[in-house]
Amino acid sequence: MLKIPKGGADLTAVNAYPYQDTFEQYLNHQELAQATIAEYRSVLSDLFNFLSTFNEGYQNDHRVATLMDRDVEQYLAMLVNQRQVTNGTYNKMLSHINIYFKYLFTHDLIQHYPTLTLKGKSHDDLKPPTIKWLHLMPEILANHQLAIYTRLTLLMSEHFYTVKEFLQPGFYQQFDSQALTKEERHFWAEYRRFITPLQERQHSRDLFLKQRLDGDPHLTAAGLHKYLKPDEKILGFSLTPTRLYQSAVVEFLLQHPTMPNEALSQLLRLDPQSLDYYRRLTAEYRT
Repeated sequence: MLKIPKGGADLTAVNAYPYQDTFEQYLNHQELAQATIAEYRSVLSDLFNFLSTFNEGYQNDHRVATLMDRDVEQYLAMLVNQRQVTNGTYNKMLSHINIYFKYLFTHDLIQHYPTLTLKGKSHDDLKPPTIKWLHLMPEILANHQLAIYTRLTLLMSEHFYTVKEFLQPGFYQQFDSQALTKEERHFWAEYRRFITPLQERQHSRDLFLKQRLDGDPHLTAAGLHKYLKPDEKILGFSLTPTRLYQSAVVEFLLQHPTMPNEALSQLLRLDPQSLDYYRRLTAEYRT
């Protein structure tokens, strides 16, 4: 049975989501197991509880007919970024939501189909992230075929920083270059020679900066992607920052199976729920 991550709605409430009675009658007519129907109820209750709490548009007008794809995307992004759900759980929850909106659309209860364009995680996304690159870091950092921002992204990921963290203005104040290895310090010196003139031109001490003078000097996630994508062909694995970060955490957990949770949470900067997620992800490498 699908288990809703921490933060799910109270399922004892009456009419926990719009059209609950008619939709669950439909599910019963489809001869679904009661446990499966309970999963639908749990997912949809959680979705509408989230929208009622955090979605300003839905708060102002509690009509399911007004929901758009971006509203559902907001909920799905929360599942990934805050609850750290597995890709399999993500796909199953999206499937339940999609069937619900398809029912409303085909029964003329809504005029548009808000999940029509939303896609589940691909087959490649469902695979555990590769950890081999972590054992090749000295060679990767010294490889001048790779963009310097690609190598810096790998370095930041290796040290358990997320893309959201290391692209954030002011991140340079929390990054400790003194903790680098000998090979990493060689790369860091090369990077400093590259970035110092750019920092002076852009009047910023941040680590990821645009090459051109164009308003905000900070490199965006989309801008970083333009460096990472071509280098995937050179390295032969995905350079999606989220998956690089995941693999770094997984590799550390594999190498330190007996480290207490409190020490892990502090070192990896993970709350207990996130640490639990990564322990489950790590288990995929042991089976």
